[in-house]
Amino acid sequence: MDPPRSAQDVLRCDLCETPVPPMYCDICHIHLCKACVGEHLSEFAKEHKIVPFEKRGSTTKCPNHSSKICENYCEQCDIPICAQCISSTKHQGHTFVHIVKILQKQKSVLQKDLQELEKLIFPKYQEIATEIPVQRATLYTSSQKIASDISRHGEEMHSEIDLIVKKLKSDLDEMDSKYFTVLNKHENDIKHMLCDITQTIADLRKLVNSDDTGLISAYKSRNAELRRLPPKLKITLPSFSPQKIDQHQIYEHFGSLSELSIKTAIEEHNYTMDSASTEHFPPERSLIDLPQIITEINTDYTYPENVSCLSDEDIWIGGKSNILKLYNLQRGLLKSIQTKSGNCAADLAVTRNGDLVYTDKTNRTVNMVKNKEMQTVITLQGWMPCGVCSTSSGDILVAMNNDDWKTPSKVVRYSGSTEKQSIQYNDNGQALYSSDSCTKFVSENRNLDICVSDYRKRAVVVVNQARKFRFTYTGLPSSTEKPFDPCGITTDSQSNILIADHDNHGIHIIDKDGQFLRFIDNCHLEKPFGLCVDTRDNLFVADKKTCKVKKIQYYK
Repeated sequence: MDPPRSAQDVLRCDLCETPVPPMYCDICHIHLCKACVGEHLSEFAKEHKIVPFEKRGSTTKCPNHSSKICENYCEQCDIPICAQCISSTKHQGHTFVHIVKILQKQKSVLQKDLQELEKLIFPKYQEIATEIPVQRATLYTSSQKIASDISRHGEEMHSEIDLIVKKLKSDLDEMDSKYFTVLNKHENDIKHMLCDITQTIADLRKLVNSDDTGLISAYKSRNAELRRLPPKLKITLPSFSPQKIDQHQIYEHFGSLSELSIKTAIEEHNYTMDSASTEHFPPERSLIDLPQIITEINTDYTYPENVSCLSDEDIWIGGKSNILKLYNLQRGLLKSIQTKSGNCAADLAVTRNGDLVYTDKTNRTVNMVKNKEMQTVITLQGWMPCGVCSTSSGDILVAMNNDDWKTPSKVVRYSGSTEKQSIQYNDNGQALYSSDSCTKFVSENRNLDICVSDYRKRAVVVVNQARKFRFTYTGLPSSTEKPFDPCGITTDSQSNILIADHDNHGIHIIDKDGQFLRFIDNCHLEKPFGLCVDTRDNLFVADKKTCKVKKIQYYK
């Protein structure tokens, strides 16, 4: 048996030793009986927050003023603040609301997100997952029938065509292998997302029942991201078309397999959460007349050049240094890592799994930081990698320049370290990109177009997923003082393309077809270079002149 509980194990008031005190000071972290509350509050040198013992931990301390309580919330900065913060110049002109209202509002968001995840999003993923085994079974049945037809037709023909029969069966096996590979990857992706949603639901359940103001006010909804359901596979299975025997043209008349066609069909999901609201994916958004700076990060770089969002709050930044830095918008610098070779990174990106990828022009490598380990995933010969981005399918696009500056640059798609696609010339054999050593930046749009910012060409070149040239954007000389000087490039949820115009101190916004929409030149940008957007379409700009990264709101 366990020994009897001693008197010292009983929770007591920290001032008078009264057992089982019902009150607690959330600032001083001490237990209080009701009789000692007044005495504790008489210590005017400190700020206090007395709450029932069960509510301990529900008060948020100000990260900038450790002795103060955050009783308000800054809507512009999207953070809890104390009374002393309100009087600072940093929040001058901002709108403040009582933190209790934010807590109530966030709990409402939590409840709505939980309901949507449980009743709508999760079942949709389950539905997609259940279709995959059916498709696999259909594939097997169809392939078995085709193989039987090929064999039967082959038996009717002379032995001289046995090689043709084997060739066609080999082609069919290769198609099957490709389909199985696609199905398996699709199934793994769905299972991963189902696990992710399950964990999110569990976390939200805890938050709904929590009184921790700090955690609840820091909550950022992922439902907008998860509403974009993965596309269903649309398969056109191959078929066998037998031909009558022709002794002089055996191969042509034996028969052939139709091409295996694998397409993705993105459905329009339009469902109702309740009688008062209907969600559409993705929601259409309008540009605001005057974009505004939400917050700024002092990077400590001499020339900050690259920026990529790990989340809406955590941002990777690189510059003219061999150090890459991860910043949190509220807490500042979280960590710094040195590049593997000690060289500067030409560009960086965050994969959909949250891993950091960066290019090393000097060392001719593409490197990845995964689970705190740094590894080289691509090593090039005769080419120097510069711009890099992660695609929606999990591939990596790398823009690269040739050692021979007379050879046009190209963009290469990689799956891991395996090259899948190379983009260098149009259908007429003309170079898509310039021939030089200048860094070219690359971004994949929501419609899967590949957008490249080419400084030497003073243009943005856009091709589709099949490498077909779509358009070139060369800026608007009539609205800028100097020639178009494109640097960093990114895309948003509306498939709009944003380009940093270094010499003209602004950001061009064009639609997916290259039509000019807006030029952002009112946010004190001096030498904008690197760009990225978060899940809410807030724009992050690395400014080389001010050495800051600015978060800009440009949608209503």
